[in-house]
Amino acid sequence: MDYKVRDLSLAHEGGLKIEWAERHMPVLMLLRRKYRDEKPFRNLRIGAVLHVTKETAVLIKAFKDAGADEVLLAGSNPLSTQDDVAASLVEYGIRVYAWRGQTPEEYYWCLRKIAESQPDIVLDDGADLHALLHSEYPGLAERIVGGTEETTTGVNRLIAMEKEGVLKYPVVAVNNAYTKHMFDNRYGTGQSTFDGILRATNILVAGKVVVVAGYGWVGKGIALRARGLGARRVIVTEVDPIRALEAVHDGFEVMKMIEAAPIGDVFITATGNKAVIRGEHFQLMKDGALLANAGHFNVEVWIQDLEKLSVRKRLIRSNVEEYELRDGRRIYLLAEGRLVNLAAAEGHPSEVMDMSFANQFIAAKYLVENKHLLKPAVLNPPLEVDKMVARLKLESMGISIDELTPEQEEYLKSWKAGT
Repeated sequence: MDYKVRDLSLAHEGGLKIEWAERHMPVLMLLRRKYRDEKPFRNLRIGAVLHVTKETAVLIKAFKDAGADEVLLAGSNPLSTQDDVAASLVEYGIRVYAWRGQTPEEYYWCLRKIAESQPDIVLDDGADLHALLHSEYPGLAERIVGGTEETTTGVNRLIAMEKEGVLKYPVVAVNNAYTKHMFDNRYGTGQSTFDGILRATNILVAGKVVVVAGYGWVGKGIALRARGLGARRVIVTEVDPIRALEAVHDGFEVMKMIEAAPIGDVFITATGNKAVIRGEHFQLMKDGALLANAGHFNVEVWIQDLEKLSVRKRLIRSNVEEYELRDGRRIYLLAEGRLVNLAAAEGHPSEVMDMSFANQFIAAKYLVENKHLLKPAVLNPPLEVDKMVARLKLESMGISIDELTPEQEEYLKSWKAGT
């Protein structure tokens, strides 16, 4: 079997991590057991570009158990792969092309291995695989049954492709499921971002001034956790007036980045855009400022400007680069500006990825079942699926909720009842 990982001898350790994740992902494990006999993915090849973590492994194994002829996996970030997990998946019969610390050239070599396998279903995190298939393999793209997309950044790219009329297959925007973005993006990223920052630096958050760029679901989660960890001030920067107003009403300070730059101790970007923190901001920052990114690509902290302003840099500890500016101030960049929660830690907790990956599995099954009915477009997951995932999650937590009586259902459907 063709594959490329760092070290197969790590497989045992990776298997233990996967086992731990399986114990904390009851919804996905339920789906895995349910479809082990039905084999809905029989005679299909699945190509995935996802963060190679223990949680992703549970999803990939579910596809294999559900009958997929072949499952291929590449990492969606050069620094997010857990090498022991990758090795364990190879032993399970998965073609893995992923190792931590890839160069950009190696990263795209791995993606091309996925594309050239001619997958029927593609799963992506950031839309690099979707973009590669359309730009370099248009013939292959035309025969693909469909795909899924896990991130806000990736969904935005796919919507742009649809608007330009170049999208060649239907893609379910898994990120748009409520049981994904309201929990994964907010609670998952909120916690795991600080997990990464603390593992890299071991700083005390209490008493610090934390600046959060962006107040989407990810930014909300980060700001919430910063306050919970005792940050003295939590400042939000935004370009959207509605989100800025929401941040104000949630009790956070809101100002421009140029105003926050000389105040902040820790800066965390979560916008999905480029050059959010750039030269004009670096020039105002205090000595010792920390920069971290929680967005998908390493473009939010504009490293080119930081390089130009610096007289020297050095790796002062794992995942912490020190940039010394001309006036002697030092600014610290975490995890090369890449996703700090995955590059410096383990990513989201298994409990929250349970819902996200249950949606991935169900979305792929939906594409297979409706392959002759769906046209190339970006599709939102059905609300019924969202509610099913939420209900299963509640049940796994031992929580039950009320149900509408027939009279209540009828009342909500009727327009006749008044005051």
